[in-house]
Formats: sequence, C-alpha cells, structure tokens
Amino acid sequence: MGKITGFLEIDREDRRYAPVAERVKHYKEFVVPLSEKETRDQAARCMDCGIPYCHNGCPVNNQIPDWNDLVYRNDWETAARNLHSTNNFPEFTGRICPAPCEASCTLNLIDKPVTIKTIECAIADRAWENGWVKPEPAANQTGKKVAIVGSGPAGLAAAQQLARAGHEVHVYEKYAKAGGLLRYGIPDFKMEKHHVDRRIAQMEAEGVKFHYGAHVGVNTSIDEIVSKHDAVLLSGGAEKSRDLPIPGRELAGIHFAMDFLPQQNRRVSGESDNSTPISAKGKHVIVIGGGDTGSDCIGTSHRQGALSVTQLEIMPRPPEKENKLLVWPDWPLKLRTSSSQQEGAEREFSVMTQKFSGENGAVKKLHCVRVDEKMKPVPGSEFTLDADLVLLAMGFVHPVHEGMIEKLGVKLDARGNVEANTIAYQSSMPKVFAAGDMRRGQSLVVWAIREGRQAAHAIDKFLMGSTTLPR
Repeated sequence: MGKITGFLEIDREDRRYAPVAERVKHYKEFVVPLSEKETRDQAARCMDCGIPYCHNGCPVNNQIPDWNDLVYRNDWETAARNLHSTNNFPEFTGRICPAPCEASCTLNLIDKPVTIKTIECAIADRAWENGWVKPEPAANQTGKKVAIVGSGPAGLAAAQQLARAGHEVHVYEKYAKAGGLLRYGIPDFKMEKHHVDRRIAQMEAEGVKFHYGAHVGVNTSIDEIVSKHDAVLLSGGAEKSRDLPIPGRELAGIHFAMDFLPQQNRRVSGESDNSTPISAKGKHVIVIGGGDTGSDCIGTSHRQGALSVTQLEIMPRPPEKENKLLVWPDWPLKLRTSSSQQEGAEREFSVMTQKFSGENGAVKKLHCVRVDEKMKPVPGSEFTLDADLVLLAMGFVHPVHEGMIEKLGVKLDARGNVEANTIAYQSSMPKVFAAGDMRRGQSLVVWAIREGRQAAHAIDKFLMGSTTLPR
C-alpha cells in the first residue's frame, strides 16, 4: 500500500512533456520520466483504501497496490514480476493507455490520483534495462498447433500465452512487420517502435513463428489455415473506417486517418510504402473526429509542417470537471486535452460537416453547421472552413468483412463484429475463436491485451481439457 501517511505528505507529481517548440521537430517520444526518487515517492502515495477500485478500473486487473508498495520499498524486480503476471506488455500500456485505473483511484475523489501509469512505465522500462525480461519458452510441447490471424496487441498477447503453454503458435500478419495498430497506427512520438521490436524478438525466442505478408483471405487461404491447425484465433482488429458520405466526398485530399498515419510510421522506420503520399506540409488541415486517432492525426500534421490544424467533433463540449459523486469510480466524461492538441490545434465542438467543395477536383472548403444536443442543425449557424487536407478520424465500424470473414462464414453480432462471448471466445465455428477489436469493436490497447490473454486461456482449455493460464 506504499507509505501509510504518504498520500497526506506527498503531492501528486507526474511526467512532464518536452517543450512544444522542440518536440514538433521530430518523431521521438518526448515524455520526460520522473527520477527514481520521484517515482518511489509517487508510489508511496498509494493508500490502504480498503477496496482498491483501481483493480476494477484496469482491464487487465493489474495488482496496482502491490507493485506500488514494492516500488516504494525499492524492490523493482519483484514489482516487475508482479506486473508481468497480469500484463504481457506493460511498456505499451505505460505509454498509451488512458489510465482508467487512475480515474478509479480513491485519491481521484480530490483530483490527485496516484500516478499509476507513470509508475507502471517506470517498472517496465527498468525491467528491460536490467535484463529482467527474458524469453520464457515452455518446458514441454503439447503437439497442438494454433494459428493467430493478426499481430496487434490481442494477437500478440494470445500468442505469447499459448506459446508459454507449450503450443506451436503461428502468427499470420498481412503487413511487413508485427504490431498492428501498435506499429502502424500509433505515432512514434507516442511510442517508439523498438518497444514492439524487442517484444517480437522475445516471442520468437519463445517459439512463436511469424508469417509476414500473409493477408489471410486474400493471398493466404483461411480454409487451409483452419484445416492445418487445431485452433484458430481471429484477432485482426476492427479495420473498417467510418466514412462520411456527403456531397464532395470524392474530392482529392480527403483521406481516412488510417491511410495517413501508417505512411508516416513507415517513413520513420524506413519501411517502403507504395501508396500515394499524403502530406500535411503547408496545408490547412481539418481533422474530423475528436478521439485518440484524431489526436494522432493532429500531432503528425504538426510535425509534417501544417499551416493550421482544426479538429471537429459532432458531440458537445464536455464539462471541464466531472461530478465525482455521480460517476466515480467509473470513467468520467470530461474535457481532456491531449499532448497533440496542446501543440496548437483549434477544437470545435457540436459541429456537423454538411458538404465538401473544391477546385480542380481537390478539396478547398468544408461547409459546416452547429448542432444542438439532439444533433439537429441549428438554423443560421452555417459556416465554412478552409481545407487543403481532410482526415476522417471518426472511428471504426467493424472488422473488414470482405475476404476472410465472408469466406469463413462465421456468425456476426448486431454491430458486424465476429460473435463470441467472453468466456469461451468461440465463434460459431467450434475451432475458430475471436478476440480484441474484431470481437468487441474498436477499443483500447489494454482491452485488447486482456482479451488476448483470456482467449489464450479459453483456447488452451479447448485443446487440453484444462488450463493453468490465467484469465
């Protein structure tokens, strides 16, 4: 629980960001870590609060008070073992998770939650620096083969768990490198890709076999994969972007966020990209969508040299502060400002785009209107915005159905995701399982890790009749 009186004696202190003028010049991470003493002081603030609501707030059920206490007592190696017992990739979540655990912290009742995310990241980074993270190959092999389609966080978590249980695990990835959105969607300034690379190396040493350029359902037969493996996990994500089918949508310069972001990530890593280049340099950029993907588009546009960046959100502006007694310990709806938004984006709420217009076949303006709380246009509130590049970041509706899912014929839920429950993770085909965004719809990396781990538990039990893998 940390120091008994720590929360009374020590103020909350979190990681800082490098100055905007410096960080927009590059694509490297710009978060300034706390010192060891500062991190231990923050861990000392963890209270003996009776019911640790942070456990409920954390999708992977991290034992947060336990490793806070271990950090406070300077036992970092045991803290790292504890953290890895519930989370395969804490260096990912310590960088990009929105930290629902901190929203659930008892100290959040006074807006001073324990800096759980910062402490988690410090534990994970120290574990790598000290060589405590090693491959954990299985002592015995089961003779069972498992195929995992998609190498995002859900697929990677499942692959690692199943390989450690002794199964022969094959991961099929359509791109040139593993990681899914971790590699191609999340900008390097939020998480550099060497973090992903070293986990892939660890997993390869544990026996996981990666097959790249294998687009299942397109250039790789799903029927063949199903027939050659004892179980198949679909973890390809929810990749069908939500479109904006309004007049002028066909104009050049209007792109999905996930056509824009992966290009820059490939440029940073030196990976070839044959798609038509999309650049924000010297342009007025409009980002439609107020979530994390939209924020990533803002930060990338700034670094590419955009003249201006404006973010549009159809929902009303959230309150500056939530009603604690009404929402705590659940995730609150309140105004949040990301590091990318702090870099200079104009944010507009309650705005609907009605049409695009342009010149010579390229977009030049957005025609917008204010909307009321029922999403109805407010008469007389029409306005226009200059736009040379429009990035659609309105989320994802469901997995891509064309190809693998259509050929498999698995049952879909009402939202178009692969139907499977959170106990068996089994699709309508007995040996085919689904996890992550492909099953639950677009969500957080930490939820994908949870689902990958739980699906691995279910698959191991399906194959062996029982399992010792944790849920």
